[in-house]
This record gives sequence, C-alpha cells and structure tokens, in this order.
Amino acid sequence: MNAEKRAAIFNRLRIAIPNPSTELEYQSTFELLIAVILSAQATDKSVNIATRKLFAVANTPEKIAALDAEGLEPYIKTIGLYHAKAKNVVACCKQLIDLHAGAVPNTREALEALPGVGRKTANVILNTAFGQPTIAVDTHLFRLGNRTKLATGKNVQQVEQKYLKTIPKAFLQDAHHLLILHGRYTCTARNPKCGECCIVDLCEYRDKVIPTPHLMAGDAATNMTDPLNTTSKEPT
Repeated sequence: MNAEKRAAIFNRLRIAIPNPSTELEYQSTFELLIAVILSAQATDKSVNIATRKLFAVANTPEKIAALDAEGLEPYIKTIGLYHAKAKNVVACCKQLIDLHAGAVPNTREALEALPGVGRKTANVILNTAFGQPTIAVDTHLFRLGNRTKLATGKNVQQVEQKYLKTIPKAFLQDAHHLLILHGRYTCTARNPKCGECCIVDLCEYRDKVIPTPHLMAGDAATNMTDPLNTTSKEPT
C-alpha cells in the first residue's frame, strides 16, 4: 500500500468519525487508567457499568487502596477476570501512592512498571491522557491492519511498528481511535460491513464484498450521517 492511499484512507476515516475518542467513561487520568486496566478482555460497556458505581465511591488511588481487593471485587464482579484485576488495581493504586504521590506518570517506563499495566494499556494512557502519538494495538487494530494491509504483521509488536512507520504524521494522534471505532462498528471480525464502509474502494482485503454502485451510494450517505452505525451497534 502506497503513501497516497494511506493518506486517503485516514482522511476518509476522519471525515466519517470527526470526534474520535475512547468510549470508556472517565473524569480524570486516574479513572482512565483504572478503566483501561479493567477493560482487558472485557467490553467498554461492561467496564462503564462497573466504574459508574465504583468511581461514585472511590475515584482516587487512596480510596481504592483503602477498599483492598475484597472490597473492590463487588464493584467489578460483572467484568471478566475480576479476581486478578482487583488485586492488580489495588497494587497499582498503592504503587501510585508510594512512588508517584498518587499521580499517574506520563512516561512509558513508569506506566509499564505499574501492576496490571502492559504496553497496550500504557499506549492508551500516553495517547488519550497525555496526547502522545502512540498506537495501542488491540484485537481491532490487529485485524484491521492485516485485513486492509495498512499494517501487516504476525504479532502485535510488528503491527504496532508498521503503523507507527506508515501512518501519515497528520493523523498519528487520532489514528488509534479512528481505527478502533472503524474496526468495532464497520470492519467487524466475522461479518465486515463493506457496504457501509467509507474506505471500501481503498481497502486491500481480498475477500471484501464491494456493493453495487446504487447501493453503495445510498449506504454511503447513511454512513456519513451516522458513521458508527449507532442505530444498529453490535456488542463490543
């Protein structure tokens, strides 16, 4: 895929998704960090349901650390792997208090040293909270990169590096959220909605189903007014 096509893809995505952002609910960088840790192998919707209750009573490292794992679990028990996540979140909060005066650090090294925080979570925080041009490769970005040929690779690290090397600089800041939203609602795993896709003619997916012109025109108009197809969202 050449640079001209890449730029065209991201330009169309930016038009279709004018305000790309995370769908996790948060009011502070700390709340975002906890929400992202909890979101591993869970949907944003399930995390938001849990954190609405949790953050209403405990939204600082000190308050969550005071709950301890047993006190935290009832708030997050609807989220997968909640036993392990409760331990990690409490340990993370204690480390934030001990090493960072309760503040979320803004460097990769410090973030990845926190319990429950890996490279993907660190990338999300660096990008969303601190405005750094990082790419957090989750299942959507991995699938999208290999399917469209935007960033091919056999593992997450290869795909991340390919994205970083090839995404036009003008789009690098928003690329993560543009791609994750497109992958979540349009370029879905089992049944990609090629007929609703704003980049269908640029995508290099060999099994894509290109709609007939008259259908494409109608669907494109719908897609531009409702780019995330919010009237018929699939579970994330």
